[in-house]
Amino acid sequence: MRQGFVLAVLLLAGCAPGEPPVRPEDLRGPRLTRGIPRPAFVAQAPDGSPFDFRRETGGSLTFLFFGYTHCPDVCPLHMNNLALAIKGLPERIRSQVRVVFVSTDPERDTPGRLRNWLSNFDSTFVGLRGDTAALNAVQQRLGMPPASRDPAIGAEGYTVSHGAHLWAFTPDDSAHVVYPMGLNQEDFAADIPKLLRLWHRPR
Repeated sequence: MRQGFVLAVLLLAGCAPGEPPVRPEDLRGPRLTRGIPRPAFVAQAPDGSPFDFRRETGGSLTFLFFGYTHCPDVCPLHMNNLALAIKGLPERIRSQVRVVFVSTDPERDTPGRLRNWLSNFDSTFVGLRGDTAALNAVQQRLGMPPASRDPAIGAEGYTVSHGAHLWAFTPDDSAHVVYPMGLNQEDFAADIPKLLRLWHRPR
């Protein structure tokens, strides 16, 4: 009877027998004081079709980032660290993770450019673009400043200021952790299995 009770507790905690329990305080990414619901918005997928973020990614561990392909530092660093972390995980874990990159510069980030740029990191990463005002509203609902265009010196013509953190929406369709700049691929690799075990899809 006691053995059955322990097994049930382990399963509820997202652990297989023999695996140590996972606690939210074990995560390397900063935890939010309250869960943020997975946002509902529709943007344009690389093939031109509408991509309903909540419907397409619901129930999965989804990393959401707002950035642009001409970004000189933050965007490629986040995507590279995340891609390397995912690549080093077992297939059973990799198959449960999605990455969605939403352009804050749709004028220059054509579908082809988004697809080619993201494929430098991982061909499964999804690039979306859409109406700037609508996507700025999504960022504001998440508590982020809206993206803004800034003059730049050089051939690029302008840069885009945008939020630098990466949202992790877990299978329960909420974000409990957000990843700012400064975390590396080892941090992501350590946290991804924990995120899947801590917050399950609601039944």
